[in-house]
Amino acid sequence: MRPFSGGLGNRDLARAAGWLLILSCVAAVPSHIWADARSRVAQTASAGTTAQGRRYSLDELIAYALAHNHEVAAVGLDGEAAVARTEAARGARLPRLSIEGGYTLYGEDLRLTAARYNGEPGVFGDNIFTADLVLRLPLYAGGRLVSEMRAAELLQASADQRLSRSKGDLVFNVSSLYYGQLAQMRLIESLGLSAESLAGQLGRVNALIAGRKAAKVDALRTEVKLSDLRQRLLKEQNTLAIQRQALLNLLGGEGPGDGFTLAGTLEPPAAESRSLETLTESALEKRPDARAARAELEAQGAKVEVARAAYRPTVNLVGAVGNHSMANPTQQPRGLDNSDDNWRVGITFEVPLFDGRTGARVGEEKAKLSAQRERLLKLQLQIRLEVETAYLNLASALERLAGTRKAIDLATESLRIEQEKYALARGTAQDVLDAQSGLLDAQTNQIQALADANTAAAQLALATGENLP
Repeated sequence: MRPFSGGLGNRDLARAAGWLLILSCVAAVPSHIWADARSRVAQTASAGTTAQGRRYSLDELIAYALAHNHEVAAVGLDGEAAVARTEAARGARLPRLSIEGGYTLYGEDLRLTAARYNGEPGVFGDNIFTADLVLRLPLYAGGRLVSEMRAAELLQASADQRLSRSKGDLVFNVSSLYYGQLAQMRLIESLGLSAESLAGQLGRVNALIAGRKAAKVDALRTEVKLSDLRQRLLKEQNTLAIQRQALLNLLGGEGPGDGFTLAGTLEPPAAESRSLETLTESALEKRPDARAARAELEAQGAKVEVARAAYRPTVNLVGAVGNHSMANPTQQPRGLDNSDDNWRVGITFEVPLFDGRTGARVGEEKAKLSAQRERLLKLQLQIRLEVETAYLNLASALERLAGTRKAIDLATESLRIEQEKYALARGTAQDVLDAQSGLLDAQTNQIQALADANTAAAQLALATGENLP
């Protein structure tokens, strides 16, 4: 460093005077920048929430989402519809009791009731009213009723598995946004601290300029860098606001309370100790959507049997008790009433001989069965891909995370060295700015690696069907 002009011959005294000038400029010149940076960090850390807002952990947010998410509620209602269809299929095997009646006008007079012996007097007329209480019980339906009930039960089981899968998707989405917001808040904090560091650097540059130890262009470079940093800070704040709204949507639109904040910190997840093949086989067996697809395949097989049942005869037990009456009979012998109570019990059957629609229906259901089988094979391939992708993403993120720690240490030391060199006029302002950018990049990479690792762990739990609370 060059000696000061003005007769100071002691180099140490001159250096001390220069540092005093730097400190005074740091305290005076960039104070508004420091305040602005701190306010932005505080405002963003709250993410639009109040300091009094309750802090919610990931498990609490997941529990709230499962209770209030609209998609999960809709899938649950689909399950209730499947339960109702199962009850309807079971009800088809039970007796059916109904009231049947009518009025018939005939072209010729008919007897109100059949004669029970030769020469029995009767009431005749051309109109008859009937009212019967009828009981019907299916005795044999060619396997149709059993197959319908089996298909309904399987589809109900499939609906339950679909609900589980929907909950698993919700758990992953909430977890992903939770980790993403924690990472975003840490990134914003790093940007704020970087802005503070640049503000301090600007103060030191201005002090050196005042002492004619640096050029004004160094201050301009620093101010441009600080302006870029502020723009990036605003962009990341907007990203955080979008993430928060996306999380609110998953929570049902309102969230657990006004001004709630996120509890917890970003910590590295544990490495997966199981092999990829073990995870894949477990996923193929346990994943709810795989179970649902297998149940739907079996249900479609039962529907094929329902269609084939139309080739077979049906037998029913029929019983009835009721009244037949006639208005204005043309013949009514003395002592006979124009109404009659009666009952009957019998067995009816129907044997199909030809129906051109049955073959087409069987063909349709068999084609659907083949399509369902192909979809199951496709899903199994997709599960293998999802498990392997999540497994490799987790391993990659953990490996990247290990490297970022050393990078931060190196960038921190490089920044300290460049700042000292610049203070001693042995370095340039651009070197300091580059070192500052290097540290911010290293911090950003570490934060992103943490978020990616936690998200990959959640993705692996989803892919294997193990993420339900």
